Amino acid sequence: MLPKSIALIDDDREYTSGLSKHLQGLGVAVEVFGDSNDLLAHPDAYGFGFYVADLMLPGVDGVDLINILRRRTDVGVLVVSGRLGPEVFKDVINAGADMYLVKPVQFEQVVLAIKAVQRRAGPADPLQNTWRLDRRASQLVAPDGARTDLSDADLALLECFLEAGGEVVRRETLRQRLGRPAEQAEAGLSATVFRLRRRIERATPLAVPLQTKAGVGYVFRAPLLTI
Repeated sequence: MLPKSIALIDDDREYTSGLSKHLQGLGVAVEVFGDSNDLLAHPDAYGFGFYVADLMLPGVDGVDLINILRRRTDVGVLVVSGRLGPEVFKDVINAGADMYLVKPVQFEQVVLAIKAVQRRAGPADPLQNTWRLDRRASQLVAPDGARTDLSDADLALLECFLEAGGEVVRRETLRQRLGRPAEQAEAGLSATVFRLRRRIERATPLAVPLQTKAGVGYVFRAPLLTI
């Protein structure tokens, strides 16, 4: 029940060194970030299978970091922190974390918490996580029913993701589908993806499944159908 990859965000080097080695010994790929800004600047920041984060971090505060992650991914988020206070637990859970452990903790406790979050998440019902492309209305319909108006460029990109069936679509393919001059294609693609993400974020609180695959292209990490 352990995820394949974990982002560990904590500036305590002794703790992260020990925990990462413990998790790696269990077959998990772990990447450590001592600063939350380093995670957000990572080319595949939202592509990890799980996140374990402290709250007292250089860069973006831990609660704000959880809010940002929840706009991009719905995988497990475990907070392990020494921050105490009557409002801390409420703030962490409201931000979107799945569980909160108070330091000091044993590595095995962290592993058990990760397994518990993974087990409770369980295999999701694909129909409950399905996004739909309404070609006639030029809209993307989120699983919660929220609708995002789409431009012609947005439609062209989503058609590519529909055809890809959850696989990564290379930048070259997307640039060709946009049909723009070569010198404008890369900037135009990045701008189109950015604007589409922001419109989806404004329409629904759900995690946006349109994600970057570093050095390759983009992927729509949710079931996508047409209506």
